[in-house]
Formats: sequence, C-alpha cells, structure tokens
Amino acid sequence: MIVPVPENPKIYHIVHIDRLKRIVDDECLWCDAAMAQRAPAGTVIGMDEIKRRRRRLALSSHDGLCVGDCVPFYFCRRSVMLYVIHKANHQELSYHGGQNSILHLEADLHKTVVWAEQQGKRWAFTLSNAGANYFEDRCDLGKLNEIDWYAVKAKDWQGCKERKQAEFLVEGSFPWTLIERVGVYSEKERQQVVEAMRSCADKPLAEVKRVWYY
Repeated sequence: MIVPVPENPKIYHIVHIDRLKRIVDDECLWCDAAMAQRAPAGTVIGMDEIKRRRRRLALSSHDGLCVGDCVPFYFCRRSVMLYVIHKANHQELSYHGGQNSILHLEADLHKTVVWAEQQGKRWAFTLSNAGANYFEDRCDLGKLNEIDWYAVKAKDWQGCKERKQAEFLVEGSFPWTLIERVGVYSEKERQQVVEAMRSCADKPLAEVKRVWYY
C-alpha cells in the first residue's frame, strides 16, 4: 500500500527521562560522537555496539559525515527501538528499565530543515535503519516520497521492520527551542518533565500520550 508523504511531518527522538535536565541545561541534544567525549549524564538506552557502528557508518549524501556525528530522529512514535526497550530481552541491551521512563521529544521536520540550513548544519534522512550495515540516505526534501510511509506508520511492522526505522539526522547538535512537545507514558512522568523544565524559558507542551507506547 502506498501512503503519501505527510503534509507536515513530525520527527521524534527518544531519551530516558533522567537525561532531560542535562538537555535543558545544555539547551540542546548532542550527537553520539559528541556525547562520547562528555561526562556521562543519565541513563543510556542505546546498544553500545550499534552506537560504535553508527560512529563509523558514512552518509553518502555528505562527504565526511557519519551517522554518529548526527542527532537522530524517527519519523514515528512507537518505534521499533521503543519496542526493544519495552520487551527488555535483547542480549545487547544493557538498559532493562522498560518504556515508562522513556520520553518522546517531538519536533517539526520543515522547521528543523530551515534552522539547520540557516546554521550551516548538514542534515539527511535515511530510507531505513541508519544503524544497519547498509542504508540509503538523501538530503533533498523533494525525495521524502522515497520513504516507505506505510511502514513508518505501521503498528504491525513484521516484514517492514527496517523501513519503519527510517531516520532524520542533524549534524552535531539539535536546539532545545525546536522541541515542540514532550510525550510521556503517564502523569507521573509528566510531572517529572514539568519539574525538569521549570528553569528554562522555552517550555514545550508536556502531554501524557499512552498511545505512543506499547
């Protein structure tokens, strides 16, 4: 089934709630390559081997830029990675705390591209999982139709797992001011998010979005 490109695509970064205060204080999300050089702050939910691989996987659309040099986003909520975290039984996953403490940070794709180009930051999107040994990437919004939007939106993603994991990548860092909404599992987490954002001038909407979870 062919699903058209959304008129106003949103992008989503997932992160453990105990990292939010540091993100707010830094006023940005950092790419993994930069995070590897910084003092640890909060719970890491990714897989070490995949993180190492992403730091050496090159993008074809930009010379000298690797996946790990970019802040990653999915085009969907309820990502495959969130399911892995929810099940907590993957042999390479060191985090076993489940999905309740995971936040969805939502931003607008088109606003992000405008900001990135104003700042001279490279960006790209992939047609599948950017942590795999093979993927295709693009840096032209006119080619968004090459993403399998049916797979991206699928709740039952058997047979299209890799394509569901299409990513949007922004070089170096991503400003907190572009985060428009924080989706959380329950009211308990929403209160924690509100507290973490108490001191910042830019406060995105914090909402309980149980349907964004498994």
